[in-house]
Amino acid sequence: MFDEELITIAAQVIKEFDEAGATIATAESCTGGLIGGCITSVSGSSSVFNRGFITYSNEAKIEMLGVKKNLIDEHGAVSAQVASEMAIGAIRQSGSNAAVAVTGIAGPGGGNETKPVGLVYIAVATSEEEGAFVEDFNFTDMNRDEVRRETIKEALEMLLGYGLDEAEG
Repeated sequence: MFDEELITIAAQVIKEFDEAGATIATAESCTGGLIGGCITSVSGSSSVFNRGFITYSNEAKIEMLGVKKNLIDEHGAVSAQVASEMAIGAIRQSGSNAAVAVTGIAGPGGGNETKPVGLVYIAVATSEEEGAFVEDFNFTDMNRDEVRRETIKEALEMLLGYGLDEAEG
């Protein structure tokens, strides 16, 4: 289901989090659960994968993760602010040591001049207090599947880069 590169990165995430005794939660919009699916496609994932939140709608982001409606109204669901709040909400709701959140426009429709198709925000949080690290990506000239695949890859790599800093203590 997932290509070899993604499985290799997911296996590395599982290995490093397992060695640290740390757990992961995901909060996904544009990937619709594919990050959690990729992680759990690797044997041994149950030692680190706590849970995933698929929050495709704004209502789900608000109800499941505690994202404030006025934040979505002011910045849009596809924004650094919402991605950050999604990751922090996933930490708060799951008790995990790290959370990765993604929100973006996979296309082919839905984009505009300021938020084009392929714009994705990915956030990693390790605690409510510390906030989240957020990066924006512009996966232009890609189809929907390619945008979602690249989002999975970058989210896993960000978990490796930023998800264990605080979790290791």
